[in-house]
Amino acid sequence: METIFETLRGTAGIAVFIGIAVLFSSDRKMIPWRVVGVGLLLQFALAGVVMHVPLVRSGVELVGMFFVQLLGFTDEGTRFLFGSLLDEQSHGMIFALSVLPSIVFFSAFSAALYYLGILQRIVHGMAWVFSKTMRLSGPETLSASANVFLGQTEAPLLIRPWLAGMTKSEILCVMIGGMATVAGAVMIAYISLLGGADPQQQLVFATHLLTKSVITVPAALLIAKILLPQTEPVDQSLHLADESNGVNLLDAICRGTTDGVKLAVNVGAMLLVFTALVALVNFVLEGWIGEVTGLNALVADWSGGVFDRFSLDFLLGMVFAPVAWLMGISGDAVLLSGALLGERTVLNEFVSFVRLGELKATGAFADPRNLMILTYALAGFANIVSIGVQIGGIGGLAPSQRETLARFGWKALLGASLACFMTGAVAGIVG
Repeated sequence: METIFETLRGTAGIAVFIGIAVLFSSDRKMIPWRVVGVGLLLQFALAGVVMHVPLVRSGVELVGMFFVQLLGFTDEGTRFLFGSLLDEQSHGMIFALSVLPSIVFFSAFSAALYYLGILQRIVHGMAWVFSKTMRLSGPETLSASANVFLGQTEAPLLIRPWLAGMTKSEILCVMIGGMATVAGAVMIAYISLLGGADPQQQLVFATHLLTKSVITVPAALLIAKILLPQTEPVDQSLHLADESNGVNLLDAICRGTTDGVKLAVNVGAMLLVFTALVALVNFVLEGWIGEVTGLNALVADWSGGVFDRFSLDFLLGMVFAPVAWLMGISGDAVLLSGALLGERTVLNEFVSFVRLGELKATGAFADPRNLMILTYALAGFANIVSIGVQIGGIGGLAPSQRETLARFGWKALLGASLACFMTGAVAGIVG
């Protein structure tokens, strides 16, 4: 009975998330409800097929095993450089010598696949499905599909020649698709964070994250078309840009390695800064406010021990707890889940995943269903920092669109967040 109730909450949650998008729509009369309906059907169909059709699930698990094997290859390279340090069990050492190197290696591997044309063929096939079924333009579906494997500033490279001439609706679609999905290099780091050193657990989360990446594409597309409906004619043809990433395979791998190092350093620096800032804010909230006013004891008592003091986690948990409840998270985990959703949005997606990994290790999420929903909902770049990343990254590819990118930053963040929340709810219903 409890599971049925949670499923109903997830269904209501999807309706609420779509309703919020409608509320913030630039033109409610022009919302393409056919696109919305088809997008929802695609989400449920793709999730259902992957989770419940043995042959398809086996195929996805096979790809997941490949990702797990890549982690093993990364460990070999890391062990060559750092030796027995890799066996240290401290959290910082695991992150520095396991998670960050996996980003570098997968970035180089992706660059090799791109140079060989393999990545483009996969993206083209996915984009064809979304373009034909949802009747959207070729460039926006290509970019959204590429985000399954590439980051929010790398995927637009595949449509670079068309960026300058894209409509405002298409640009918003590119932005939301980039923020709502998760790049392959980051995905493999999440697998390491949640799966730890257990290959079976790594495979479980690799399968979930791969499924998340695919089923979020139609969610991002439909939310984008609600927020800013397409009124101009669009080009549905699918043509990938002829962007070279190296003069030969070796050069491509070297470039991918360099890009991976930049990403890994950026991730490490972001975590360092945001973790320090959270500690600073919590010091003020707990020591200067909570202790003096007695809020620390009140929070601990009111939350039933979920939070032991007045903190940023508590405030974010309060704000985002309704979202967690609407996604189908069980009542005992709503506050803690809300805090993680808030951290992803306000701070950084890696901060929330590191925290989720820690909570999983301590058994805070005893219900695997809650953990699954959060994995789907948290995986993505839907945070404030991404607004600046996209303005700088995509704006560099198409300077004429920089003003549009800046104007749509907050709307894109809202759309990407709603798409991630929808995906979490769908996973809870179908799973």
